[in-house]
Amino acid sequence: MKERLVRFDWAMKKLLRNKANFEILEGFLSELLREDVKIQNILESESNKQSADDKYNRVDLLTEIDGGELVLIELQVEGQYDYFHRMLYGTSKLITDNMDSGFSYDKVRKVISINIIYFDLGHGEDYVYKGVTDFCGIHKNDILNLSNTQKSEFINIETVSDIFPEYYILKVNEFNDIAKNSLDEWIYFLKHSEIKSEFKAKGLSKAAIELDVMKLSIEDRAEYEGYIEDRRVTESSVKTSWIEGKIEGKIEGKIEGKIEIAIEMVKDGEANEKIRKYTGLTDEEIKKLREDGIAKGDLSNA
Repeated sequence: MKERLVRFDWAMKKLLRNKANFEILEGFLSELLREDVKIQNILESESNKQSADDKYNRVDLLTEIDGGELVLIELQVEGQYDYFHRMLYGTSKLITDNMDSGFSYDKVRKVISINIIYFDLGHGEDYVYKGVTDFCGIHKNDILNLSNTQKSEFINIETVSDIFPEYYILKVNEFNDIAKNSLDEWIYFLKHSEIKSEFKAKGLSKAAIELDVMKLSIEDRAEYEGYIEDRRVTESSVKTSWIEGKIEGKIEGKIEGKIEIAIEMVKDGEANEKIRKYTGLTDEEIKKLREDGIAKGDLSNA
């Protein structure tokens, strides 16, 4: 059984900011963070103010949860080569924006950055990544922990990493559609805007009801359909950019032609399957590129 549901990005813009729908967002956060989460407030910050270019490409939502943490959820459609830098900027700005003048450092707010992305960010095999800050000894290889005095002063902090921003990256398009756990059920929904009847993850049963397209008003449905059409155009431009050589983040700028794209992807260490997908080259053609590149010394790290 499949539900015809609105996309999560549009829901973030229009529906999930309503307190009556907090249960949906709480379910998603609980499954991702692996703890029961309650939302206290939906907040606004400078990062929520989107430019005209971001209208259909980027959506974000800032919440405060029951532990006092600030949770920034960002959804990005189009590729951005400096996205890692943007993640850092976003958490840093949230920390400074939420500090009063004359503050003491122990009042720094914990920030959790959740990034739902529909493009290929970085080079890795997983579809969910978590990043924390630990300090590891370069000689003893031990992890720096809080002292007993610090533990007594900061009763809600167990480790040094608890103080620093925490990052999650969900590479939605890399998910293979096989839901092995409750978080996978959420990722399936994020990818397909569908909820299977057997899914039991927190928040999804509420989402199946509240995010039904057919429940939207005539005005909201018209706005939603326009939003989806604009997003289709954006997604199409992302795919087309590979074919036309408009690969974001390449130092040399635009690369034209399938061979040039394949060479760049080989240099980046991409697998044959992905190179075939974006260039149409055969395994034999890709193999020849690798061998020629190694012979010339250009692809020695490929």
